[in-house]
Amino acid sequence: MMGTGKSTVGKWLAQQLEYDLVDLDEALVEHEGCSIASIFTNQGEAYFRQAETAILRKVLTGTKQIVATGGGVVLKDENCMLMQQGGWVVSLTAEVEDIVSRVQGDGVRPLLAGNAEERIRTILEERKNAYLFADYTVNTSLYSVEQVGSMILANYRV
Repeated sequence: MMGTGKSTVGKWLAQQLEYDLVDLDEALVEHEGCSIASIFTNQGEAYFRQAETAILRKVLTGTKQIVATGGGVVLKDENCMLMQQGGWVVSLTAEVEDIVSRVQGDGVRPLLAGNAEERIRTILEERKNAYLFADYTVNTSLYSVEQVGSMILANYRV
């Protein structure tokens, strides 16, 4: 889910492990040559999701890397399967209020058009079972980035 700290925790973990960090959204923007908001506006969400799967498939061929995905990547079963095959999957969660405070007003999240809190609650409800395939889950509202990262490392299973 957006605003749970995937990029921030991913960066911390990559530094600790001396791995590369691959931010799927950044890789997609680089590949497409335009912003995510622009992709949503000009090509639509279906196109975005197809491009997201293609980039995910490509980046999962790497080694010694942390891949921070967009929160909606789990909407396609194919992506979940790719992630499971590609490595150890961590799901980060957070309380609604924390997600709202982290993402509200950033202007780069097309799925939050309108009332951000209402949209976040709707998205969370729609995706409540989508992250269950993950090997490990941490609520980032309860801990600092370092604590979350340390918990992930302590529970990491190859």
